[in-house]
Amino acid sequence: MSQCVDLFIIGGGINGAGIARDAAGRGLSVILCEKDDLAQGTSSRSGKLVHGGLRYLEYYEFRLVREALIEREVLLNSAPHIIWPMRFVLPHSPQDRPAWLVRLGLFLYDHLGGRKRLPGTRTLDLLRDPEGAPIKDQYTKGFEYSDCWVDDARLVVLNALDAAERGAEVLTRTACTSARRNGDLWDVEMTDTVTGERRKVQARALVNAGGPWVNDIIGRVTGTNSRRNVRLVKGSHIIVPKFWDGQQAYLVQNHDKRVIFINPYEGDKALIGTTDIPYDGAPEKVVADETEISYLLAAVNKYFKQELRRTDVIQSFSGVRPLYDDGAGNPSAVTRDYVFDLETSGGAPLLNVFGGKITTFRKLAEHALQKLDKVFPQMGRDWTSGAVLPGGDMAGADFVRFLGEIQQTYPWLPRDLAHHWARLYGTRMHRFMSGCQSIADLGAQFGPRLYEAEVRYLCKQEWAQTAEDILHRRTKENLHTTVSEQAALVAWFDEKQRASA
Repeated sequence: MSQCVDLFIIGGGINGAGIARDAAGRGLSVILCEKDDLAQGTSSRSGKLVHGGLRYLEYYEFRLVREALIEREVLLNSAPHIIWPMRFVLPHSPQDRPAWLVRLGLFLYDHLGGRKRLPGTRTLDLLRDPEGAPIKDQYTKGFEYSDCWVDDARLVVLNALDAAERGAEVLTRTACTSARRNGDLWDVEMTDTVTGERRKVQARALVNAGGPWVNDIIGRVTGTNSRRNVRLVKGSHIIVPKFWDGQQAYLVQNHDKRVIFINPYEGDKALIGTTDIPYDGAPEKVVADETEISYLLAAVNKYFKQELRRTDVIQSFSGVRPLYDDGAGNPSAVTRDYVFDLETSGGAPLLNVFGGKITTFRKLAEHALQKLDKVFPQMGRDWTSGAVLPGGDMAGADFVRFLGEIQQTYPWLPRDLAHHWARLYGTRMHRFMSGCQSIADLGAQFGPRLYEAEVRYLCKQEWAQTAEDILHRRTKENLHTTVSEQAALVAWFDEKQRASA
């Protein structure tokens, strides 16, 4: 007889992982199935912000902005190691929105969501305040406001990790090849994309959190229909050397009224994005094209004294945002809100998830489980708003104090490495540091901040199976390692695979 679970979730991005965590914490039996690595698609290719969405006010998305601003504080408390406050400087251009309108929008932004921990907006004299130093002299006035930074891929992994520790089964590189209703149950077939091994299970309810693949899953995998659709919008980013002093980020308006973020990234780099372009290709094949790269460089060069050139671009990446298709003509105006389609007419329930954004993933997951309360009347109540994610259980959510404790516990650990691991793993870094008395105890070194002890931990605890999983998603060490160092890590994985064969 096939294993039968309460909830089978397709998709290992932020929405799928968030729903799996919430469901497992309510006492449901859960399987999460992801055809690639966790966060391999859209959820690792975002602008890496937990924010209310200042520009959404212009489209009267007040409910979404309020929810996102409230969630900003909830997430900041739940994962202080991977989410932290950031100040954003918005230079004002007289040719764009009038200053009074910008200030009004920022006033609403400060007060819509019950801001508690983050400082409010202030007006800047860009000719005198240090934040204006890199800005061209023609821009004399600016505003500074608060939002938060997030390591997007780690946010997904930590949700999956919490789900697993609460009893969920998390399967990566496992494609859901078929799901068909059988009365009040779903008959589900999965295929391991590495070994080809097939497995069948049954589920009382199915959640389609496929992101850009949500419509494909509806038709090809489940053989059902939906009156709703996603609209695929391509967003690209570039990474360049950081070209200003200070930890503040910048937000500038381009000639087409789109806003572009210029954020500090990985210490000595800057992350610049994003574009908004309709996309109809395969989501897994999306790349940033030269037109987009030129667009982003031009937006920065309009405001900053230091001119960026194409040769300054270290790396680029692109993601496909699966936005709910609300019929808006302008991709920038398409809602970032989420919509559910709960389909029960054929028997066992199917919940399709359309849209959403990283900032509101927890609330989306909570709402998804509320949609299923009649299916699972005995499940537990809402619980995630006050719960911390793995590694976030530091006293008072005080990262600075926690870092001090780490340096006392491991006085031999270089300060930059202690800070780096504290940011990635929080209190979980003790799990691979325990028993280490020196750098030599960390094992082989694959880069300036990448050691074998960390790699083994990621393979054992966080579903990492390849060098790319480590370098691009569990960490961002691809930006800090040489080609030969990356090749050494690939060889380590090859040897590990041969040893287990």
